[in-house]
Amino acid sequence: MYDICCIGHITSDKVVTPGSTRYMPGGTAYYFSKALSRLNTRYLLVTKLAEANNAYADELRQSHAAVMVKPSAHTVYFENIYGQNPDQRTQNVRQTADPFTLADVQGLTATVFHLGPLLAGDIPAGLIKALAENGKVSVDVQGYLRRVAGHKVYPAAWPEKEDALRYAHTVKADEAELEALTGIKNPHDGAMLLAQWGVKEVVVTNGSKGSFIYSDSTFHTIPAYRPKKVIDATGCGDTYMAGYLYQRVKGAGIRHAGEFAAGMASLKMESPGPFTGTEEEVMQVAGVDG
Repeated sequence: MYDICCIGHITSDKVVTPGSTRYMPGGTAYYFSKALSRLNTRYLLVTKLAEANNAYADELRQSHAAVMVKPSAHTVYFENIYGQNPDQRTQNVRQTADPFTLADVQGLTATVFHLGPLLAGDIPAGLIKALAENGKVSVDVQGYLRRVAGHKVYPAAWPEKEDALRYAHTVKADEAELEALTGIKNPHDGAMLLAQWGVKEVVVTNGSKGSFIYSDSTFHTIPAYRPKKVIDATGCGDTYMAGYLYQRVKGAGIRHAGEFAAGMASLKMESPGPFTGTEEEVMQVAGVDG
């Protein structure tokens, strides 16, 4: 039995800037796994890759993460093109991977399953119910709210959301995703609606403005810790959830886990790529004990 098991696709990312073209792995599965590989926990990633991209899984294994690779005709392939203004990005999805099925997770048990879909259809809603029989389920809703048409990413409705999320213990969304999911502009009201649907812990992030966690009719406000310098914010939400679930599995309270998660995300921003810090460094940033 694992403490935490993540289910999601690793992406093959092409990043084009005026000065360079780079190829690298990415996606929730990658950033979440790299972050947890730095912490002392029994962890497993279940992912789907084309055979040509198995090196991405090998890299994670070298980082001491256990990885179970299921075959796919293609690996998810994102193309991100930046102009002179780095805030302006053109994103294309050149390939999508095969969706996960019940057979892919048959027999797995974990204290927490974290689902990180990138696009609608990646992880069928029925898997949430099935996995809830073998552990608590944490859902990052981003992918359920995005679809691909003509290589472009568009907002998507999620018709099964209420039926699916009644089986989710934890849901993570940023404020824009929460509004898209619930149709409610006020994030506190949106979090309370998710609780009415059956979600036990609602984690809502808002970048440099911090985050909050709603559970048992209580809002826990979590500050954002200012990084010494901002180098790369990619994967911060995934890093946050890695820290949060890690602490919750250890038995930490919600506020403690949230502060640890925020400290971990802050450290991640200080260098390019995934989180490479230590638990001790995170505790120093967040001012919490292990």
